[in-house]
Amino acid sequence: MQWRRRHCCTHAAKLLYLLSLLGVLVFLVQQVWQPRFPGMPWWRGHPVVYGGGGLHATKAKWNTSASHSVWRLVIVPQPTFKADANISSQEKRGVFPPQADPNFENNLAANTSQSEVGDLSGTITQGPFPYILNEPNKCTENRPAPFLVLLIATEARQVEARNAIRQTWGNESVAPTLGFIRLFLLGKKEGELGLLQQRMLEAESRRHHDIIQQDFLDSYKNLTLKTLMGMNWVALHCPKASYVMKTDSDMFVNTEYLIYKLLKPELRPRMNYFTGNNMRGFAPNRNKNSKWYMPPELYPGEKYPTFCSGTGYVFSGDVARKIYQASLSIRYLHLEDVYVGVCLAKLRIEPTPPPNEFLFNHWRVSYSSCKYSHLITSHGFHPNELLKYWHHLQSNKRSACLNMFKERAGKPHSNRMAGEKAAH
Repeated sequence: MQWRRRHCCTHAAKLLYLLSLLGVLVFLVQQVWQPRFPGMPWWRGHPVVYGGGGLHATKAKWNTSASHSVWRLVIVPQPTFKADANISSQEKRGVFPPQADPNFENNLAANTSQSEVGDLSGTITQGPFPYILNEPNKCTENRPAPFLVLLIATEARQVEARNAIRQTWGNESVAPTLGFIRLFLLGKKEGELGLLQQRMLEAESRRHHDIIQQDFLDSYKNLTLKTLMGMNWVALHCPKASYVMKTDSDMFVNTEYLIYKLLKPELRPRMNYFTGNNMRGFAPNRNKNSKWYMPPELYPGEKYPTFCSGTGYVFSGDVARKIYQASLSIRYLHLEDVYVGVCLAKLRIEPTPPPNEFLFNHWRVSYSSCKYSHLITSHGFHPNELLKYWHHLQSNKRSACLNMFKERAGKPHSNRMAGEKAAH
């Protein structure tokens, strides 16, 4: 009798053990198959907006109840969050809900000033903030007008990142015959450290002639001002540029693929063109504890208009002037990519989806020369990594995918040979 009892207990213990293993296995499978962005682990990303639509570019599906809004992932760079000290009330007026709102037309008329954007041929000035550092003749040095202007948001302390970009994707040798301009966008830092950084920045500017800076506080909340400065510069000093790209200093940008595969210099330059990682159907983040919080009084709409991730978007040269002029009658929003999307909605310019949904990535894509030879942006790079991967890509780009296919084709053969040796 005791033997039977011990036997039953043993079987019960084994059954519990197998059930626990099954539970662990189910959990692991769920994590592996959980929807995520290609090349980005499921735990990474920063919530900027929630609810509404989905991430159009990745077509990820989320299973949630109707009573809970889903956090969406839009990476907005620059981790610091400082109070804005320099946004003048006179330059930004009015706000309107996006096109998804049925009262879009009425709200647009009611919430924008009477100095409308109707006349896009009006005079452009440098705006409310004077230039501290400027390169007004950089565009005229190129004959004919440059094909591409790179506007790169950065901070004074990021010297190493700027030097890495100058040696890699921002090097004008990428497209020497087309005309290629690189500009770093900066505000001004305060305090003694700010004064020291300013002296170093001025020396860097004299050496490289690729820095523009205006007299506003360089902070997270002023990223929109930084981008508008770049738009203003193009409108004032380089209005005939074919295309412009705005991106950040921690990005990998395959400028060669951007120019020759997406923009195609052999074709006539497009007009009213804007593309990037399209974010469609997103709602404002109403969580007051989030640094991406959007107060209803600043943006009362339930959905944002379509915008492109601020980590990297491309537009035709004529759009720079139009966006800057539109901004003069639209209330300031600190989320730079959202704000540019609002300006585009007012101009009735709908961002164009890129031909390949994985060209523009606002997350970091795991590196391989094959993948990186067929994308335009990847996010989150240290300067040393940028140098390493850029040079590797340049030395392997002609046969990047061919080498990968050879490696994959050789693996089964190698495994089979190893197995045969082991059997003997």
